[in-house]
Amino acid sequence: MTDQSRIRFPQFYITTAQPCPYLAGRAEKKVFTHLLGDEPVALNNMLTQAGFRRSQNIAYRPACDNCSACVSVRVIVDRFQPGRTFRRLMARNADLAVGLRPPAATDEQYGLLRRYLDSRHADGGMADMAPVDYVAMIEDTTVATRVVEYRRPRTDDGDGPAPLVAAALTDTLEDGLSMVYSFYEPGEAARSLGTWMVLDHIERARMLGLPYVYLGYWVDGSRKMAYKTRFRPLEALGMQGWVEMTPLQSLNTRP
Repeated sequence: MTDQSRIRFPQFYITTAQPCPYLAGRAEKKVFTHLLGDEPVALNNMLTQAGFRRSQNIAYRPACDNCSACVSVRVIVDRFQPGRTFRRLMARNADLAVGLRPPAATDEQYGLLRRYLDSRHADGGMADMAPVDYVAMIEDTTVATRVVEYRRPRTDDGDGPAPLVAAALTDTLEDGLSMVYSFYEPGEAARSLGTWMVLDHIERARMLGLPYVYLGYWVDGSRKMAYKTRFRPLEALGMQGWVEMTPLQSLNTRP
């Protein structure tokens, strides 16, 4: 019996239109359902493969009127070969220690998130996230997920853990790793931690024998999301299913 045959068809809902956070002058709507019931893990697998993203116990995907700019993308792990720039970045961050933690929020993680949001997304939708909201983001889950922590070596002889410089909330799927949300220390710009976390997840998926790393949505026309096309080969979900993006498609992001 397959996972899909065990899943009762969920009820879907649609949101009202809100200003699009990626493309100025446009409105976004989302279709969503709850990851509940007897088989939430299998449901999360199925919906992620169908282009949905997870937020707490909700799976959603864009359902905008007259717009299809948001495209689900995933890295093909076994064919990914880091180029010179990526290899240099991997060497630069080789001193970072990586820890896999259960989905339990900590004050240290929230402090890092707060610095990240204040520095890079002060006008974004998560700008006013309070500690209780962060706890819900991490801990309200019915699926296989954990927090990947990245720490740099201590520069003093003090007690306690090494400094936390980056973290990623990551789901483990039957066919890959899905990076739900990641954040990092804004004062560590030379490390390019956002890029580094994607590279680390690709290597972790490779070690686990998982074929994909899901990066969420590439948004055609959004500079904020253009970085995802650097991780080639990259598959995009369209009307014909998952299809590898050509270099021309990957670079064809409107300003």
